[in-house]
Amino acid sequence: MVFPEYRPRRMRQNENFRAMIRETRLAPEQLVYPLFVMPGKGKKEEVPSMPGVFRLSVDQLKQEAKDCLEVGVRSVILFGLPEKKDAVGSGAHAKNGIVQQAIKELKNTAPDIMVITDVCLCEYTDHGHCGCLAGKEVDNDATLELLAKTALSHAQAGADMVAPSDMMDGRVSEIRSTLDENDFHNVPIMSYAVKYASAFYGPFRDAADCAPQFGDRCSYQMDPANSREALREATLDVDEGADILMVKPAVAYLDIISRLRDEFDLPIAAYHVSGEYAMIKAAAARGWIDEQRVMAETLLSIRRAGADIILTYFAKDMARMLRG
Repeated sequence: MVFPEYRPRRMRQNENFRAMIRETRLAPEQLVYPLFVMPGKGKKEEVPSMPGVFRLSVDQLKQEAKDCLEVGVRSVILFGLPEKKDAVGSGAHAKNGIVQQAIKELKNTAPDIMVITDVCLCEYTDHGHCGCLAGKEVDNDATLELLAKTALSHAQAGADMVAPSDMMDGRVSEIRSTLDENDFHNVPIMSYAVKYASAFYGPFRDAADCAPQFGDRCSYQMDPANSREALREATLDVDEGADILMVKPAVAYLDIISRLRDEFDLPIAAYHVSGEYAMIKAAAARGWIDEQRVMAETLLSIRRAGADIILTYFAKDMARMLRG
């Protein structure tokens, strides 16, 4: 296949040709829209560092779910902002906690939406770490029971899937056992299997009010320099019962998504995180880039790397674009 006998431009000459041989495609149902839920009524507060993203009171969720379904986005993931925080994040598993209320609201008013819940303690602890503490260190094993209680409370409230994001060793096994023991065999676990200690989380921590009050999360989230370790982390979660493996962040770790896709036959998810979103928004606001084209190219790159599912704040915008 050499020029002039082979001319690749033949198949690029118009959109009909390009569409016919397009290798990678995006669809609205592959997208998951994150929602931040706060106490109160009638509240909708834009996150300053994330234009177009809002903190919502529970009564505002029905309209958000309707908007998602209208453009073909079938799944949301919930993050909660509790009224009170304490050292052990007890609000995370409270029967009438903010996420538990949100789950019930969505399942009652928008039963066709898939409700995924983030399972972590950082939004609920007064110190901002993802587990309970022993001195200044996160106590891995003591945290496992709290995470399992949180996942169970979400399932009891009606969640369709739970997604542990804490990066504690052994948490998938603990959650799976607890769900099964309580007859929630059919609630899948989407594990944040490979979550890096990334600088791209800043706007999220503003949105969820969950920045650590001291130190950092490098002792439990992964070192950005490591890729082989990602395979070990994912293998552990597969062995413990994960149904879906997630990589977070997405764009800075396309190589990791690709490695997991080659290694495992489970569905792969990727979280296009707040910092990745905010950079596109900021550059577009200054007229430096075409927001829609960069959004589409970015999300397509995540799919091309091997992700089956993309969690993104662009979910509704991308779905609208895909629908023309």
